[in-house]
Amino acid sequence: MNRDQTLQRVRERDKPWDIIVIGGGATGVGCALDAASRGLNVLLLEQHDLGKGTSSRSTKLVHGGVRYLAQGDIRLVREALAERSNILQNAPHVVHTQEFIVPCFGLWQKIFYGFGLKFYDLLAGSKRIGRSRVLSRSETIERLPTVNSAGLSGGILYHDGQFDDARLLIDMASTADALGASLLNYAAVLDLLKDEKGAIVGVQFQDAETGEIHNVLSRAVINATGAFCDPIRRMADAKAKPVVTFAQGSHIVLERRFLASDTAMMIPKTSDGRVLFCIPWHNHLIVGTTDTPVGSAILEPEALDAEIDFILATVGDYLTSRPTPDDILSVFAGIRPLVSRSAAKNTAALSRSHELFLDENLITITGGKWTTYRQMAEEAVNSAINVAGLDAGDCITATLAISPPVENGGERLHKDLPYTDTDVVRAVRDEMARSVEDVLARRTRALFLNAAAAIEMAPKTAELMAIELGKDNAWCSGEVAKFTAIAEKYKV
Repeated sequence: MNRDQTLQRVRERDKPWDIIVIGGGATGVGCALDAASRGLNVLLLEQHDLGKGTSSRSTKLVHGGVRYLAQGDIRLVREALAERSNILQNAPHVVHTQEFIVPCFGLWQKIFYGFGLKFYDLLAGSKRIGRSRVLSRSETIERLPTVNSAGLSGGILYHDGQFDDARLLIDMASTADALGASLLNYAAVLDLLKDEKGAIVGVQFQDAETGEIHNVLSRAVINATGAFCDPIRRMADAKAKPVVTFAQGSHIVLERRFLASDTAMMIPKTSDGRVLFCIPWHNHLIVGTTDTPVGSAILEPEALDAEIDFILATVGDYLTSRPTPDDILSVFAGIRPLVSRSAAKNTAALSRSHELFLDENLITITGGKWTTYRQMAEEAVNSAINVAGLDAGDCITATLAISPPVENGGERLHKDLPYTDTDVVRAVRDEMARSVEDVLARRTRALFLNAAAAIEMAPKTAELMAIELGKDNAWCSGEVAKFTAIAEKYKV
């Protein structure tokens, strides 16, 4: 992917695109990938960087959702389990099967959770990725040597998928680009273009780097902006009522020693009605998530002190060594768009299902979860094809392989993280990284793993980027300052 070349392509195009997609998260990039694979001319516009919002801030799970099973949302679980299988098949370089253990305290918990997870297996059908089973107390301690064994009677072993969300997103974008899609980050949509009858015929966007404003025509427009979908909908219909409410999910990152296992742990019931996961990830440990109602969506949400305290207190009951705020290497939060036409006090009770809306002829797809991005994209593109009468092939993304990045060597940028100077160069040359944050937050995951280390990596990263982008020392200083200001918020 080359941003400058894509922007030039936009300037030179003298006929409408088949589809313009607004939003560069999982669903938006999924739409671009789907459309391009059907032979359609598609342009994707993202106001910031690809994956800046919710799509880089997940719990890193590709799963059916055992909590949704407990809520009785069987349809969502079945759909997600089918999509879990597709992602595992199509992107094995970045998605893998992960073992989980649910610690049990008493016979009743063994029976209850054992039965529930057997049903979880059953819903997956032929796409099951492992058999759940009951573990003895000694087996549970052997697999989770740092679990708090006081009162422990055993555990339930089950299987789900785990991934690197931002890495998969960038690889999806690269695959879409190779199929002919045009993707632009730092391209904020200012308005929708309409004809004399009020029908949407394109969009107006601004290039954040030059300030240049572009009017681009399209036969169909898909709004895949997730938590930001309602402002775009109001561009189509000023009277459109909100369809999403917001919940914040926060996570902390610890040293791997707190779990000391390749097996993840799922805490099945917390005080806020959710489950809590402790997941090995990039040689660290992610613990989360929360479900805190918030009033609006912002690009850089911050974890609340109460959320951090809640995570530490809850996980501390299950580990032999209680983590403290001083042990936290990074903390990050994301905003979930939850489809709801009325205010909800308990966002944990709202469905994670997605919905498609048609405002005039603007197609909006929102809600859902990472695991079902492909299905959401398929439905949105199908709708665009129908609305605009496009001539397109059938959807093939259920079996479409996602291309992995080219793996190179290089010199490490920090002793505590695996990322190299070659990763930075690749991010700029091939993956449209334009800022230090793009590289250290999403092309690599340095910021999400260890905020202090990421800050130390920033000057060298800026220096390497400046060579590729033709920038000067003042740009480097500015980028380091901007990134440091952001990264400080990932520290406790």
